[in-house]
Amino acid sequence: MAGNKKDIRSVLADYAVPIVFIGLSAIAIPLSGFSATYLIQEMLTRLARNSFLVLSLLIPILAGMGLNFGMVLGAMAGQIGLIFVTDWAVAGWPGMLLASIVGMPIAIVLGYICGAVLNRAKGREMVTSYILGFFINGVYQLVVLYGMGRLIPISNPQLVLSRGYGIRNAINLTGIRRTLDTLIPFKIGTIDVPVATFILIGVFCLFIIWFRRTKLGQDMRAIGQDMAVAEAAGIPVERTRIIAIIISTVLACFGQIIFLQNIGTMNTYNSHDQAGMFAIAAILIGGASVSRATIANVFVGVVLFHLMFVVSPMAGKELIGQAQLGEYFRVFVSYGIIALALVLHAWKRHRDKIAARSSLRGE
Repeated sequence: MAGNKKDIRSVLADYAVPIVFIGLSAIAIPLSGFSATYLIQEMLTRLARNSFLVLSLLIPILAGMGLNFGMVLGAMAGQIGLIFVTDWAVAGWPGMLLASIVGMPIAIVLGYICGAVLNRAKGREMVTSYILGFFINGVYQLVVLYGMGRLIPISNPQLVLSRGYGIRNAINLTGIRRTLDTLIPFKIGTIDVPVATFILIGVFCLFIIWFRRTKLGQDMRAIGQDMAVAEAAGIPVERTRIIAIIISTVLACFGQIIFLQNIGTMNTYNSHDQAGMFAIAAILIGGASVSRATIANVFVGVVLFHLMFVVSPMAGKELIGQAQLGEYFRVFVSYGIIALALVLHAWKRHRDKIAARSSLRGE
């Protein structure tokens, strides 16, 4: 009986965040008054929009580098690719492909810089990548605001500010809007299913499963479990960690392009800001931790996170008469969940150390 109680406490501690969100959803959905059809359509759209970005977090976690707040670097690389294809008027799937080709080398360079910096900040990877994101964001703003149109040729006058250089605050991505989502038209009743996007996400999941079984994937797993042991076994720890961050940054670049083709517009100076924060909040809500994450955590997290986004404004309106509550709730949830997950992770590590010491004493 005591063992069962301990197991239940352990499960509750491990899945506290998703359990809380399932409870909140069960209360908020009836209050919102939305139909099942509407909610299913919204969840399918948001799964297609966000899953690729969230999946890009799995490889750094596998390598023991925690949650990659630096994925915003990849998002910026994807946006630079989109600015160029919009200027060159390349539309449709060729435009998305070209944006990926333009963004990929930028993402590789930024990923290498990020990995090299994180190797010098072992044990503090998450906060370092967070601050690095702010720094590179400053460089991005400088290039886009002052370099483009002056040093980097931009010929489309609709993109350039009236002073003759710098990119406008908002870019209309009509050329590639929902290109991938509507590539294979498919409907179930009145619900549109973005088949091509889900096929791409499925291929990405298969890649992750395959990658974990490769020599490089096994090396990353060994580094994630114990860096000192992995180094003693002859694994090039620093090189492998850099590769993990480069892969994550490049995937975040592709994920941001998929995200923005679904939205159809790009806020030049802000679209990338919350990419890392929302993706990290989503994967933590799905039951992942700083040191362990699975593909299932990604999809459960995206659904629960966005379900609360959709229903909370209406539920808030019904409860206190203000739909604006939903917007506050969105920011509160993102930061609050990350803080809660970090606290739970620290508490579980402390608990595991106490259990290990008790085991050594034979208690």
